[in-house]
Parts: sequence; structure tokens; C-alpha cells
Amino acid sequence: MSDLRHKLEIPEENLKEINDFLLNPDNPLINDLLQVIDKYGGVDEINKKANEAGKLENLLTRLQKKQPDYVQDLEWLTEKRDKEAFISLSEYRRRVLGDKLSEIQFNDDFAVTLELSACQYFPFFIEGANLALERETLLPGRIIRVRKMKEQENDGDLLAMSAAMKIIGASYVETLDTKGTAPGEDGAPVNVHLGGPPTITGYFGGVGQPNDFALKWIDEYLYYYTNYGVQQVLNINLGTILLGYFIHKLGINNEFKISVFVGNDNPFSCFWTLLAAKLFAREDGTSPLIGFNLSNSVNNQTLELSAYIRDNFGFEDVVRLEHHITETWKSIVRQPYDRRAELVELAPNVKNISAKHEGGNVDVESQRDYPTDILDYFRDKSEIINAGHWNFLKQNYFDRLDAVNSTAYALTKNGSSFIAARHLHHR
Repeated sequence: MSDLRHKLEIPEENLKEINDFLLNPDNPLINDLLQVIDKYGGVDEINKKANEAGKLENLLTRLQKKQPDYVQDLEWLTEKRDKEAFISLSEYRRRVLGDKLSEIQFNDDFAVTLELSACQYFPFFIEGANLALERETLLPGRIIRVRKMKEQENDGDLLAMSAAMKIIGASYVETLDTKGTAPGEDGAPVNVHLGGPPTITGYFGGVGQPNDFALKWIDEYLYYYTNYGVQQVLNINLGTILLGYFIHKLGINNEFKISVFVGNDNPFSCFWTLLAAKLFAREDGTSPLIGFNLSNSVNNQTLELSAYIRDNFGFEDVVRLEHHITETWKSIVRQPYDRRAELVELAPNVKNISAKHEGGNVDVESQRDYPTDILDYFRDKSEIINAGHWNFLKQNYFDRLDAVNSTAYALTKNGSSFIAARHLHHR
């Protein structure tokens, strides 16, 4: 058996061939990538512009010109944060556990990040923050956004949400517009395998970045990185995942989260993903792979084995394993879908994981006249308003917040730690 295992060793000549391929000055793949980087002034200029664009004071200055009402909302949020008006972690634990709090030793090394997906609109977020203040509940430590980039750039939401995340101390992820679901310039789908967003949930062959879309994705990323400081984006394709590794290795301080739509559904597919991350990690061991969202079909054993691979590659503190606890009621999974009990079992054993909430609690969703639907992510804001669905989607967001808090409660009752919005609750 030992002799058989040794046959898996990668020969040095194979690694040399890969390096020779990458370093070949005539390689059209790498040359095309370098041209996109040059378009934005090179690595150092890209990072410099991104750092400046992402500063809170610069975001607020630009927002004042585009949407001043949002600046007032953010000033309110900052005031409440500075006055420590939101419930603290210690207060929350005492509310949940009462006198039993003194009997529990929380291990923050295994804290679960409370994650919400998606928060599409800044007005939803700020109303949700006000509700959390009134109800003495929690805001999540991580927020995923799947809204059209150009649309939110135009109405000020991109600036407002970027600023809000810095104020509350939450990480966040944006979703770029360059993906195979959008129509091309002639109105025809760019991916011949997809007939629009509804078919994504029926055919898990990936959302798609066909042909030259992978480089367009990098181009779009660098636009929002240098102009808005958007560092973390959703990654949905094997090609753009590899390109994400490449540009980070070249020196750009990008980060990305691998989407559930990529379909990593067993330990060996996770090994493949993390193998590439290891091959193209920087000398300091860092990788742009910040969030790794496995398929909805995975069980705790797959998550544990994926953590085993991750930890052996030195990525325990780098790569967060992200797991759906709730899902949208419509258009993606069979319902009821509720993985909270499994999370409670997993939490004490696996570090650096997040509990992602894409839908409300099952008992609530089943009673809603308009339950959460993942296809709402692909709709224009104007179409949602004209259809009279704005308040429905706002309620969907509040239901997601409630689901996040249900998970925080379950973890606390079990003696497990969590990460909420750091600047609001962790003091």
C-alpha cells in the first residue's frame, strides 16, 4: 500500500513544464492578462488607487454628491455605534443563557461568522439596523451582495454599502456583472447553454464565463477595485478562479469568494480547488481565496475533510469555509432546507467557518405570501418597484436577519462562539 501511495508524487519535471508554460514570453493567455493589468497602470498603481478609493472619508465625500440622504443615514449609524447603542456580545450571551453563562467557556478560536446573503439595497440595510437596535438583536459579521454593479453604482448604493460595512466592521462581497447570464450587445445570451437566469438553477454546469468573458471579468474587477476599493467579489467559474489566483500572485491585493454555483460538493473537488490555491499562493502563504462556499449538498463529513485539506495547506486562517444554513424558499433547493442543527455539531470542531443565511427560517418562509426567491437577484430595481414587490423583498431581507439571529441563539445555547458585526457588538 505504501509503494502504491508513492505513485501519486508529482515529478519535478512536471512542475518545471508548468512553470515553463507560465513564464513563456509568447504565452497568449498570460500576455492577455498582463495587458489588462497594464490598462490600469500596473500592480503598484492598482493597489494604490484601491486603497485611496476605499477609505471611508472618500466614500462619504463621493456619496454626499450622489445621494446625500444616505450620508445622513450613515451618520446616524456611526453615532449609534460610537454610543455603543447596539447590544454587546456579553449582553447578548447573558440574555440567552442567564445564570448559566458563568458555567460556559466560549472558545473564540472556533467562532462561526454570521453571514447574510443577500443584502441588495442600502435602504433595507439601514432599516434592518434600526430594527436590530430596537429589538436588541444582531447584525451579521459578513454580508454578500448579488446586485447589478452598474445599477447600484448609478443610484449610490455601492458607495453607501461600502461605507456601511466599514462603519459596522463587517466583511462584504460584491457580484460582478460579467457573467454568462447577461445578454450580449446584440441581446442574445452570451452562453449558448443558458436561456437566462431561470435555467441556472436547473443545470448546475456553472453560471458561465464563456470565451473572452474571463478577461472581461478581471477588467471589471479592476475597475471597481480601483474606483471604489471593492476588494472581495463572488467567483463563479474555474477560469476566473484561476485568474484570481494569478493576479494575487502578481501582487494585486484582490480577494474573492467561491460561489455555491461552482459546485464543490465532495472532498476531492475541494482538494482540487485548494490545490490550485496552494500552487499560486504568495511566498507569505496568503491566497486571495477568502471564502469557499461548498455546494448545498455537502454534509458535515465533507466540511470536516475540506477543513483537513485546508489546514494541511496552511490556509486555516486564510480560507473561510462557508456553508448555507438556510436557502431561498424558491428556485434553488428542495424545501424544507435547514442545516442549523448540523452547524451546531460542526462548530466546536472546525475553525474559520461561516453560517450563511440565504433565506428566512423554514417555519416563516412557508407562511409568506411572497417567500424568498433566488431569481429576484437578477431583476432590475425599477422592475421590482413597478411590480409592487419592493416591500416583499424588504420583508425577505428582514426574515434573513431573523434567521441569522436564530443561528446565533442556537450556537450560544450550545456554548459556541460567533462573529457578528465587530464594531457594533464585539466590545
